Amino acid sequence: MKPTNIEDPEYFHKVIDCQFACPAHTPVPEYIRLISEKRYTDAYMVNWVSNVFPGILGRVCDRPCEPACRRSRVEKEPVAICRLKRLCADNRNLGLADRFPAIPSEKNGKKIALIGAGPASLTVARDLMPLGYTIDLYDEQAKGGGFMRSQLPSFRLPEPVLATEVNYILDMGVHTHFNHRIGSMKALLAKRYDAIFVGTGAPRGRDLPDLPGRKAGDQGIHIGIDWLAGVIFGHVTSIGKRVLVIGGGNTAMDCCRTARRLGGTDVKVMVRGQRSEMKASPWEIEDTLGEDIPIVDNHIPLEFVIEHGHLVGMRFARMQAVPDAAGGMRSEPDGEGAVFFPCDEVLLAVGQLNAFPWIEPDAGIRFTPQGLPELDSLTLQSSLPQVFFGGDAAFGPRNIITAVAHGHQAAISIDLFCRGLSLLDRPAPKVNLAGQKMGVHDWLYHNQVTVTERQAVPVLAKAKTLKDRLLEVELGFDQQVGQAESLRCLNCDVQTVFRAELCIECDACVDVCPESCINFIDNGTEEELRTRLKAPAVHLGQSLYLAGPVASGKVMVKDENVCLHCSLCAERCPTSAWEMQKFLYLSAQAGQP
Repeated sequence: MKPTNIEDPEYFHKVIDCQFACPAHTPVPEYIRLISEKRYTDAYMVNWVSNVFPGILGRVCDRPCEPACRRSRVEKEPVAICRLKRLCADNRNLGLADRFPAIPSEKNGKKIALIGAGPASLTVARDLMPLGYTIDLYDEQAKGGGFMRSQLPSFRLPEPVLATEVNYILDMGVHTHFNHRIGSMKALLAKRYDAIFVGTGAPRGRDLPDLPGRKAGDQGIHIGIDWLAGVIFGHVTSIGKRVLVIGGGNTAMDCCRTARRLGGTDVKVMVRGQRSEMKASPWEIEDTLGEDIPIVDNHIPLEFVIEHGHLVGMRFARMQAVPDAAGGMRSEPDGEGAVFFPCDEVLLAVGQLNAFPWIEPDAGIRFTPQGLPELDSLTLQSSLPQVFFGGDAAFGPRNIITAVAHGHQAAISIDLFCRGLSLLDRPAPKVNLAGQKMGVHDWLYHNQVTVTERQAVPVLAKAKTLKDRLLEVELGFDQQVGQAESLRCLNCDVQTVFRAELCIECDACVDVCPESCINFIDNGTEEELRTRLKAPAVHLGQSLYLAGPVASGKVMVKDENVCLHCSLCAERCPTSAWEMQKFLYLSAQAGQP
């Protein structure tokens, strides 16, 4: 196996599991360290540069970073990364104007149209405005935010938090055209924009049109995302006492919790498969159950039951899991016949679809058989070169942080396109590797690895929140609790760097390593080396760090998956062959060389 090239910026990036898992590659350990130092505004700006909406995402992010968190190697629960993001947002200085990039008064002559005012389009605007572009933003709603405004209930995302972070971008000088529905791509193309970005989301909720009784019971059956929008915009103010919510995703969780706040006293969530297979985030399921809303799994809807022209309930087939021929499990009816659940209203939250009725077939944009635009997955460019897509409009329903990542990539592509450059010649990330040594045993960061349980977030009393849909349920960490939680971070961005020429093979680092992840062994193939390590390297997705050979001819091999970045190897080494170096990785953005 060849020595590891630690000069490759992607090598240590992958070692920072949380940042690597984040679609926008937010430098998570960096901002958590700033929180531990009570530098909340600095932590906020680190977030803002990469994920754009720290206060919003600190409340409603899907948190792909947390399942990847290295703290789970020490104990069960990861660091509460998402809630720490909210902590820095809640405690930042509000006067941030001097921290935002300057917007040039003299424009560059290029004009961009953004369709939809959701997180993807807003990110494109945020990245391109400082480069001198003129931005026209179109949206059929009266305010910016897209589905963050129309589908996320206020008890999860208060409107003032949303408005503040959306307006940070709009106040850069974006020309907004709200209450303006784009009805024709060809008409938009005729305006001769230099580029067009489509960030219209996945605005059409799936229906169950073929289920018996659907048409007759229409007055009591609602598409979940449309119903949520009606509630948020004040068009829907009440609901029947008995409500069935069909679906197992986050939208279903929002629907059932909102229904409880609008008067539903008997609200149930009906799921086709097993609860363990639900698409909803585990914390959303936990919050739903905490509000006394039962989740009934393994029930497939058969029909809406209508009596005297009114919906009175639904029938379901009850399913059971049985072994299949391949050794797995499959669902089949339990043979006990249909089960009836009474209800006054039904909310359908069974998925979302992209809808582009405004893009004419002869506009030059090709679509897949699934109704999605044909795109280059890196550049997000469509078959019509000046038109780009991002967010849910690009590849179907995802989440806010993925839409932000798309926005960054699309902004790079649009900037390159407008400058007549290759869209494949993309800017590189900014990286920095800096030593962390102060004294013999002193470090520039908190390096103790202790067993500390994840801090619980305080919530408002259920008796209050169920009476007012505008009351935010989670209160967030206070500074003291946030400090305790921030110190659970293992500083995965502080890397162990080995200098073979300084090693005297005393094995002090091997003896002190609490995870037995340092090995001095004869070289071999990576596959063979993985079998000879003191701690078997079974996670193939994470790299082996190989350096050397040392004087004896052996090589140092460390499994990056097992290492806790505790610094004990560097503290014990008498020759400083081991050094702790902080690796800062900032994703490329538009306008960078």
